[in-house]
Amino acid sequence: MWKVSTGEGVEVAVVDTGVSDTPSLQGRVTTEGIPQDLGYKATEDYDGHGTSMAELIAGTGADSSLKGLAPDAKIVPYRIAMDGFDNKSERAKAPDLAAVIRAIADSDVDIINMSFTTSIDHSAVRDAIDYAHSKGKLMFAGTGNDAETKNFIGYPAAYPYVIGIAASDESGAVGKFSEHGNYVDLAAPGLDVPTWCDETLRSYCVGQGTSMATAIASASAALVWSAHPDWTANQVLASLIDTAGRDWAKDDPSTYLGYGLIRPRKVLEDSDYNPGAADTDPLARENAAGVVDEEGNPATPATSAAPSTSPSTEPSGKDTAGGQTSAAAEPDASDDTTLWVALGAAAAVLVIGGGAVAVVRSRRRA
Repeated sequence: MWKVSTGEGVEVAVVDTGVSDTPSLQGRVTTEGIPQDLGYKATEDYDGHGTSMAELIAGTGADSSLKGLAPDAKIVPYRIAMDGFDNKSERAKAPDLAAVIRAIADSDVDIINMSFTTSIDHSAVRDAIDYAHSKGKLMFAGTGNDAETKNFIGYPAAYPYVIGIAASDESGAVGKFSEHGNYVDLAAPGLDVPTWCDETLRSYCVGQGTSMATAIASASAALVWSAHPDWTANQVLASLIDTAGRDWAKDDPSTYLGYGLIRPRKVLEDSDYNPGAADTDPLARENAAGVVDEEGNPATPATSAAPSTSPSTEPSGKDTAGGQTSAAAEPDASDDTTLWVALGAAAAVLVIGGGAVAVVRSRRRA
């Protein structure tokens, strides 16, 4: 794919725990255009999660570090307060999520990566998402990692115009933890993926979560948009939906994996690919229907004035306080080759090879 596109010319906003300066991200992170009141410590990661997502998207692989799927894309970091951020003083200084999304909407950013989830529907965030959509932004969010317990409706993935990303393994099966519902739109590798172990950024660990899947989906879109800079967000998304790997009818999406496993190679290998009309929303049916429960009835989410979000990452080893999870796991003394294998095991089949299809699916109501 990199013979056709490396993501050059595309900016991806990583709304997360901050993005630190690592060897892998040197020359890839820019704060240009971030409003001063929303950029507080944007380049200081208090958890390691945001930096991991940025590297999965645009890491260069320098100094035996992680190389991302779109290594020439640019990362624009925004640091918000997620669950587990215990410093009350710092939390108070973190920018408001709705304000962040609106600022990104008014910037040159093309893609918004939101590797976090909450069960609360925030009206201000919903309105900001609508505004970003009106500005032609492509938005990805993880569906969450609580499928084995409560499987709550995960926002912002469940908002209209946000592409909800599920996590799959190298065989194409959905991760047992990956939350499901009619707001799942696509799937990407999210198991056995390397991320930073913690905020010290000293070593990589093998983790899993819809966070990683979301980052890989954003990077996939960056590859396509870089190759076709004249396309709209609708056309980029339509191409990814059309070429997604699935063994079911395109008009009968899966509750677990949506329209299938993301495969940007299938778009990039066809120089004459037709993405359809620029103004046609490929998720118009889902966006009009809204979120429904397993019985097909409109869901009634909890509401709150103040966002509280969790990284959509399930660690291999430990849980953090309150049952929320971070990107932490047991340290792994991996060299560059091992990291490539760890990423390649998932990405080569689903993203690059494009040959796998889902093992588990369920017809969804929408």
